[in-house]
Amino acid sequence: MATKTLLTVEQYAALDEPAGVRYELSEGELIVTPSANYFHNKTRDRLNARLQAFLDVHPSGEVVSEMDMTLATDVVRRPDVAFIRKDRLEGVDLERVPLLIAPDLAIEIVSKNDRADDLNLKVSQYLQAGVRAVWLFYPSTRLAYRYVPGKRDPEVRSAKAGDRFEEPELLSGFSLLLSEILK
Repeated sequence: MATKTLLTVEQYAALDEPAGVRYELSEGELIVTPSANYFHNKTRDRLNARLQAFLDVHPSGEVVSEMDMTLATDVVRRPDVAFIRKDRLEGVDLERVPLLIAPDLAIEIVSKNDRADDLNLKVSQYLQAGVRAVWLFYPSTRLAYRYVPGKRDPEVRSAKAGDRFEEPELLSGFSLLLSEILK
């Protein structure tokens, strides 16, 4: 029986990431995923732009894309888009990769290569690390799911129905029309 070689966050941080692949660390196991496709990247960029435009006027924190973040001693995830409140960034070494902080809001764009059990684990890891909301966007179905701590089932929203996403406790005044993101 073969044994897995598990990595620490430090070993993960020392890895060279070849072009065309992305790494994450899940319970010590190196996860390798292919580069994202055009639709994934366009959706991520729209989300990032909407959040950045809001934060330029209401500077309550920072938004980043594709940033490695330490969620536990053996978990590093790279949310497609992440928001971190300004007060939580004080004293954080922003030059360090991975960041030693979990985001307040983690957003993932679901691609055809993503498996449901892997997504469930990722959402669970985010919430266990103290993330206050996780949004999953499905460009192919134009649906989005919102997960929050303490709730077993996600809230499901539809771009076709004209639904919006809001996080008043994190981003007071921010409202995102899904049809502007999931085109």
